Amino acid sequence: MSGETIPVPKAPGGLPLLGHAVKLWRDPLGFLTSLRSDGELVRVGFGTMPVYVATSARMVHEVTVRQARHFEKGRLFDRVRPLVGNGLANSNGDVHRTHRRLMQPLFHPERLASYAGIMSRRAEALAESWAPGQVIAVEEAISAFTIETLAETMFATDLGQAAVEAVRRDLPVILKNMLVRAASPRFLDRLPIRPNRAFDAAAARMRTVIDDVIVATREAGTSNRHDLVSVLLAARDTDTGASLTDTEVRDQVVTILFAGTETTASTVSWALLELGRHPEVDNEVVAEVIEVVGDRPVTLADVPRLPAVRRVLDEVIRLYGVTLLMRRATSDVELGGHHVPAGSEVAFSLYAMHRDPSLFEEPDRFIPDRWLPERRESLRREEFVPFGAGNRKCIGESFSWTEATIVLATVLRRWALRPVPGHTPRAAASAMAHPDHVPMKVEPRDKAGRQPSGAA
Repeated sequence: MSGETIPVPKAPGGLPLLGHAVKLWRDPLGFLTSLRSDGELVRVGFGTMPVYVATSARMVHEVTVRQARHFEKGRLFDRVRPLVGNGLANSNGDVHRTHRRLMQPLFHPERLASYAGIMSRRAEALAESWAPGQVIAVEEAISAFTIETLAETMFATDLGQAAVEAVRRDLPVILKNMLVRAASPRFLDRLPIRPNRAFDAAAARMRTVIDDVIVATREAGTSNRHDLVSVLLAARDTDTGASLTDTEVRDQVVTILFAGTETTASTVSWALLELGRHPEVDNEVVAEVIEVVGDRPVTLADVPRLPAVRRVLDEVIRLYGVTLLMRRATSDVELGGHHVPAGSEVAFSLYAMHRDPSLFEEPDRFIPDRWLPERRESLRREEFVPFGAGNRKCIGESFSWTEATIVLATVLRRWALRPVPGHTPRAAASAMAHPDHVPMKVEPRDKAGRQPSGAA
């Protein structure tokens, strides 16, 4: 530590015993966004426990990259350990490095090409299932698509149906209660209130059904199978020859389910809504899809040839990104002149960071053209990190972008989706700032891909 340090400012409005937990419960996104006005590093209370919140891109970069060696996974990950165990998102040190090395081949380009075929086939089936004039709940339709698509890549088709049903039923319950758990005093976990019972029951059901799939997969044999569970069971560390235990496989599978569904579902749902609100952008995107893809299914090779789609996705994930992440200091550390003691929890919100007006002009507006190459170059790398940074960057980033691009291009080529009056979708905080409800009316496009006349 060097010289004198600057005291960390405290966020106003804390309550005895509860700290700022009530504010976080009532309006998590508003509260986290408001903290930047108090400083780059702000002290808040999660119950009686102090938490340091990094509010600027510079400070987040310090925690996740420049001084990452001084941090491990923090309280948020401890609180979801009953669900994800010691999976890749939760592990530290040598365990994290070894397991990441074992899982990296699952996301190599050649394997991604086979995943893309599944994504495209399921996206075509989704688009085929709608009818002109039908009103759909976009968030439900896209969530079901992402869960079932991910499950098909993870489980042998003859073994995974029970797992798919468990994920569809239980994952939304877990995500809904996760952030509240992280911000609540631990003693509240023991209260027999509905959110606690729902979270614990959902986590237990998911663990059990994944364990059953792993046992069945091992008994059926993993040779000549390319689903994720089979590949994980067969994986061997190139340095030591070690394999994963069934419990470790379960933890990795649940982690991928946890990380790989809400991100894509939320991003695509918001993208369809924003395009419905901005027909001029919609027309640009659809014209690109028709030119590049035509009438055939979207493939992996098409993904980098659809820059307008990518700009929409980048802008949506900037606007509606990860709500809260946490790290724990493993030693005393200095952040921007502030002393942070060993054992302290440091939190940051990518949702709040990506809405910083010092980084993005009109930060609350949907402006995909801010991601045109000549404008994107003005951003530093650390100022837009939708999938994290450093050695904790999401291993499934390419999978998520590929899936989002394929389903968005497939749906938009065929259908124009219009927001339905009577409900204004709101961002609800869980792992992502996901939409609460997105009712939209689907209408067929003309031959040129334009929206029907009268689109608003």
